[in-house]
Amino acid sequence: MPFPAAGAIARRRFIQLCGAGASAVAAPAWSQSRSIRIGSTFDGSSIEKDTGMDCFKGAQACFAGLNRAGGIGGAKVELVRADDQYKPELSKSNALAFQADGSMLGMISPLGTRTTASIMETVKDMAVVGPFTGTASLRKASPPNIFWVRASYDAEIDKLIRTAVTLGQDRIALMHPRDAFGAAVLEAFQRTMAEVKLQPAAIATIPNVSSTEVEPAAQALAKAQPQVVIMAVGGVAPLFLKALRAAGGLSTVYGLSVAASSSNLAAMGPLARGLGFSTLVPSPFAIKHELVRRYQADMIASGSKDYSLPSLEGYVNACVMAEGLRLAGNGVNRKSLIAALDSITNLDLGGLVVRYGKGSRAGSSFVDVAVVGAGGKMLS
Repeated sequence: MPFPAAGAIARRRFIQLCGAGASAVAAPAWSQSRSIRIGSTFDGSSIEKDTGMDCFKGAQACFAGLNRAGGIGGAKVELVRADDQYKPELSKSNALAFQADGSMLGMISPLGTRTTASIMETVKDMAVVGPFTGTASLRKASPPNIFWVRASYDAEIDKLIRTAVTLGQDRIALMHPRDAFGAAVLEAFQRTMAEVKLQPAAIATIPNVSSTEVEPAAQALAKAQPQVVIMAVGGVAPLFLKALRAAGGLSTVYGLSVAASSSNLAAMGPLARGLGFSTLVPSPFAIKHELVRRYQADMIASGSKDYSLPSLEGYVNACVMAEGLRLAGNGVNRKSLIAALDSITNLDLGGLVVRYGKGSRAGSSFVDVAVVGAGGKMLS
């Protein structure tokens, strides 16, 4: 039975299943001796390890809250992680290992454009929920077992440019890597700039998304002195920001959501204050949203108050997976899980809505802009 239309009753029913304050669900006898195993491959030891671990911690907090509430029909959800070091060949081997394990029902939150592409080519019979990449070209080629949650990089870039224009800033520059991720970002940047009838103030590049060779790009942008620099990187964002400021760059800096890990903000120190980031989930500090209140409660119950955009996104991905597991019912298997996720047409998480069905795998269209305030808090 599909999740009901968005509204208070629908949200309450979901909250009772997944998250803090839930009550135990009666368990059929078959479930008492089994667990539901979900795999996650991401960077746990390389340049994007902080984003990967944040995302994993959020998902883990969600499933822990779900398990405290009795799990799925009494079966506990086990999140199994594998480190791919942000390398496509390792993400592929990890995915193959998950696929070969008959007890593994699905995967969640693969991190990165190239790594996600390798998983899409490898895994065909398992649901993969919430790839942590917004590359539009991957979505166009997406097979039916891939369930996107976050909006695309195109939507992020569009939001950042239009926000700058609304604030009267028309000299906008881009820093991007020279790889598949960077090419997708550049295409989106050029498209929206044309729509708002602006020419780029400057475009600077680094060799690839993991490269620490950021000084030439920082110096070029400091010399151009645009009003706004959009930095399209993740783990190397602190290095770039420090290099830009050291070179005399005074531009306002906007970052993509992938750069907004708690460790990145900590590494930026005082330089982080005033930075803008596109967000694909509400601010992790915006407790006006039911989703954020549940997330914070489950993070605290798991022993952490390190709230961040990536951990909230991981939490959301886990909520979507949990709803698919619930809809699949007793005796869930890989095929029934994919069918159950496909039946989600209006999942209201209390601040963010996810929609699939009729062949759509787009998930969420939520995009906002948050500014870093005192203490590294994301304000929106």
